[in-house]
Amino acid sequence: MSGIDDLKNKAEGLAGKAKEALGNASDNESLKDEGKADQVKSDAKQKGEELKDKSTDAANKIVGSAKDD
Repeated sequence: MSGIDDLKNKAEGLAGKAKEALGNASDNESLKDEGKADQVKSDAKQKGEELKDKSTDAANKIVGSAKDD
């Protein structure tokens, strides 16, 4: 995962937490729900990037071991 994507995902998650907290403080269910949704979206992106990285690493190991043979 690129560092920039990682920072964007973390920023989105933090913004979601802030929205949720503000929604709780102001008794605004819509803002609270939007904050939760932002956090879920951020988590999903993070997991997708991690899966992509693991797939790339596995493919590189296979290609590397094939070249050694």
